[in-house]
Amino acid sequence: MHETLLEVNLDDPIRPGKSVILNTEFNCQVPKLSRRSGRDNPEGVRYSLGQWYPKLAEYDYEGWHADPYISREFYGVWGDYDVNITLDKTYKLGATGVLQNASSIGWGYDKEGTDLKTIEGATRTWKFSAKNVHDFVWAADPTYKHITRKTENGPLLHFIYKAVDSVETRWQRNADSAAMCYPFMAKTFGPYSYSDYSFIQGGGGGTEYPMATLVANFSLGTFIHEWCHSWYQMMLGSNENEWAFMDEGFASYADTRTLTWLRNDNSFRYKRHYESYYKLVASKYDEPMGTPANFTATNFAYNGNAYTKGAIFMSQLGYVVGEANLDKILLEYYKKWRFKHPNPNDFITVAQKASGMQLQWYLQYFLYTTKTVDYSIDSLWADGSNTNIRIRNVGQMPMPIDVLLTFKDGSKELHYISLDMMFGAKPPENNFPRKVYAPWPFINETYTINTSQKISDIVNVEIDPSQRLADVDKLKNKLELK
Repeated sequence: MHETLLEVNLDDPIRPGKSVILNTEFNCQVPKLSRRSGRDNPEGVRYSLGQWYPKLAEYDYEGWHADPYISREFYGVWGDYDVNITLDKTYKLGATGVLQNASSIGWGYDKEGTDLKTIEGATRTWKFSAKNVHDFVWAADPTYKHITRKTENGPLLHFIYKAVDSVETRWQRNADSAAMCYPFMAKTFGPYSYSDYSFIQGGGGGTEYPMATLVANFSLGTFIHEWCHSWYQMMLGSNENEWAFMDEGFASYADTRTLTWLRNDNSFRYKRHYESYYKLVASKYDEPMGTPANFTATNFAYNGNAYTKGAIFMSQLGYVVGEANLDKILLEYYKKWRFKHPNPNDFITVAQKASGMQLQWYLQYFLYTTKTVDYSIDSLWADGSNTNIRIRNVGQMPMPIDVLLTFKDGSKELHYISLDMMFGAKPPENNFPRKVYAPWPFINETYTINTSQKISDIVNVEIDPSQRLADVDKLKNKLELK
């Protein structure tokens, strides 16, 4: 035993193509709720059981991942789970997988709206099966209510929650909204690979598992965020201890994109992520995004790396390669790496092939350093009847640059400078006339663009009008000429 780890030495090695059977017996006392597992959470749910059984360590191209469990992230082996849960017959359950004895259980598992079936004896056994998953969660309470929603060409959604009249309408409405989101999610991120998914009110605030999540309450934002983990952790299965941003960050990007689609919100959808990032940069706690989850010095840095920077990594990638190329990347990544444990280089290789651009520089700067983007409008001057505009790189991370000029007559020009390390240029993203320049050598401090318009006709110069560039001092990105 090594604290939370059990090391088992086999009598004989397992040869390629061979197998071995391990039988494990274990006992545990269900504790008062702590993080992801326990009893009697603040919402009154009796049992929430995540991280509750001995789990095999993953063995991959890096070797064994014998990471101690300190309540943070997940990495595990895909497998088939058949789980029988026997407890007092008054309890009602939600869990990973598909209930195999639904006809003898009832309670909406056989068909919508049925009651829990009456049986003799004191206990009842629930039999769940889940194929090709890497974890299993369940929760139980005598007062649970169960409703379902069928998605278009997708999974059956289960909503299992404490039956309190004051929240009934919210659960019903959010169940409808979640079902509405699925076609967009499938089109944008790839189809969900399993037949069922359960939103279970339980302990842990919001904690993702295969085919299920524990949620504290009826928050639609939590619903969609945890469900997005089904793509970036449950189907793709990155090592979240090493690369937390590939799950939490990508899921944050995906949930924000999904919710703004649902709400028909045309504002800059990642504004709060960028604002959180700027606060982290301004603090003394920033660490490289590639710092393993268990090694970050503070939760502030961990949350910034895993959630905030991860979402910005994806949003800003759309700025670098163009949104149409980013959509191609998302689907190609899903198709190539589903059920294969990708790492950051696997993702960026897909991005390079889908976009036709070199992007290793982007991964290296954003993942392994805390260098920041900071561009400014340096100066403008007349050149005969034309106007020159000089842009300065004040920061340490080079980027391609969009500059939008607005004139007195209301017309606009977009000026685009790619980066030399990209070996390519993003396609046009809007209907503005666009002037494309030779790439900006990343070691050069300034770059000058020009327009045939008089300087007196210019009313506004703006770097990155889309706001996707994670520039840490945006006050220098816009100049109004009065």
